[in-house]
Amino acid sequence: MPIPAFDAESFLKTLTKKPGVYRMIDANEKILYIGKARILKNRVTSYFRASGLQAKTMAMVAKIARIEIIVTQSETEALLLEQSLIKEEKPPYNIVLRDDKSYPYIHLTAHKDFPRLSFHRGTKRHDGRYFGPFPSAYAVRDSLNILQKIFQLRHCEDSYFKNRSRPCLQHQIKRCSGPCVGLIKPQNYQEDVDLAVMFLEGKSHAVLDTFKRNMNAAAENLQYERAAQIRDQITHLRKVQESQYVHSKGGDVDVFGFAQQSGVYCVQVVFIRQGRLLGQRTFYPKNELALDAAQCLEAFLSQYYLATSNRDLPRTIVVSHIGDDRALLAQALSEQAGKKVALVKDVRGQRARWLAQALDNATLSLHSYLSDRRNMFARFVELQQVLALEVMPDRLECFDISHMMGEATVASCVVFDTSGPLKSDYRRFNIEGITPGDDYAAMAQALERRYTRLRKGEGKLPDLLVIDGGVGQVGKAVAVLESLQIDNVQILGIAKGPDRRAGLERFFLDNEEVVIDGASSAAHLLQHIRDEAHRFAITGHRQRRKKKRQQSALEEIAGVGPKRRKELLTHFGGLRGIKGASIEELVKVPSISRTLAEHIYGTLHQ
Repeated sequence: MPIPAFDAESFLKTLTKKPGVYRMIDANEKILYIGKARILKNRVTSYFRASGLQAKTMAMVAKIARIEIIVTQSETEALLLEQSLIKEEKPPYNIVLRDDKSYPYIHLTAHKDFPRLSFHRGTKRHDGRYFGPFPSAYAVRDSLNILQKIFQLRHCEDSYFKNRSRPCLQHQIKRCSGPCVGLIKPQNYQEDVDLAVMFLEGKSHAVLDTFKRNMNAAAENLQYERAAQIRDQITHLRKVQESQYVHSKGGDVDVFGFAQQSGVYCVQVVFIRQGRLLGQRTFYPKNELALDAAQCLEAFLSQYYLATSNRDLPRTIVVSHIGDDRALLAQALSEQAGKKVALVKDVRGQRARWLAQALDNATLSLHSYLSDRRNMFARFVELQQVLALEVMPDRLECFDISHMMGEATVASCVVFDTSGPLKSDYRRFNIEGITPGDDYAAMAQALERRYTRLRKGEGKLPDLLVIDGGVGQVGKAVAVLESLQIDNVQILGIAKGPDRRAGLERFFLDNEEVVIDGASSAAHLLQHIRDEAHRFAITGHRQRRKKKRQQSALEEIAGVGPKRRKELLTHFGGLRGIKGASIEELVKVPSISRTLAEHIYGTLHQ
């Protein structure tokens, strides 16, 4: 059976605009190319444009079967991760550096008055300080570029430095303070050197505080040009307030993020070794028993670590969810590893950032998986099979009702086809004229309004109508369609299971209960459209309720139209003044009779 071609259009729709790393993989699960991006969506999309690609790039793109995404907190982290993965995987379409026998460093010379910052690789035989190591020569040069913009330290050779009679181009483009021709005093230059050292040591917040003080002092002394220069330095510094080294404190850690949606579960594992982010893996475990998040992740960890004896176990495992078996699992992992293994959930600092990254990636991977057209088509096929339909449904519509104690009732209608959600066909209905809290009446009104229009040819009828509700709601839907003489639409109800757990729902096809495995693709499709209808309904309900809360209390008073509201607000200066006014004071407003004044007063003080 041929492997389906990569669905770039569907994948790009779900792609994030965050920074990160992308891995292009072929049908044989071999990595073709690894790249980084400041905006993942823009960068990956560029590979699938209609024209402008080189022949080799087009040949690589033709081999893509899937793309994996790793979201990072910054472009710098993406760069470090990219270099690490390239060195480990050696993809055929990446440029593999030959000069990787040692990591490069930044060297600060021991010059007495005007030290020099430069690129260094090899033995540390020169005097001065070395900062690093960095993952690649590119990373060092990128960092030097940043240091020149912020601190304007020289990087020229001593022979060039000693023989200058006028400033060079680097000074003209504001990347050197011109110490070669005496444009800066040695003590001022040394202050910039000290700040650069603090920055390279990771103390960028202290550097920023110093810049702020210097800028304020320059402004107070009317040195506006100097203040503007420091302001620009602050701007550059804010963009790079993060560690740029390959190694940092943090040790060996595995981080697990868990996400679930529509009966599908995703576990994202982030691997940290010696404080260095090495990569990640994504898993989609089956959850036949519909365990909660903590129980599901604990079961996954047991399988992941204990089912094989050669798994590398770090000293710390950070998880997004943890249950009652935490101590038992930690003990078993410690015995397996022959060392104490800590299983932790509440973390701070860098580990909290890693956990947030794992959760972000789990959510994005799950969203991409659910939106994949190949997966969606397979769910439609299985839905046809489990419901024993003569033909596969091409279009599903699902309705849900949302309100708060009967207030601001909103009904939603979402539409799915074999490509996934069809958001252009989504509709909301503000429900009026019913007994507050009567979901049956609300559903009937929404269905009547929707299908009266469709029957007139203002849209396309669905092949299957999905109702978020049990037998009662299905019966109401059947009655509405019969009254509209629509008999070619089948109706499926979804009744929530115990504790509203996904995978334990009951399904009713035209008032007859049907059995659908909660872990099947068909059930996942129905859970997905039900969850989407709920999200769309509750969003509309919240917007309607917020709008109602923001309306003036005067708008609810009969006989007080826009003109009288304006006169009242102008006369009393606002609603508070109107509420504090007596009936006699209200009568003094033009067009407000005593009868209306009594009515206004009574309404505002009831």
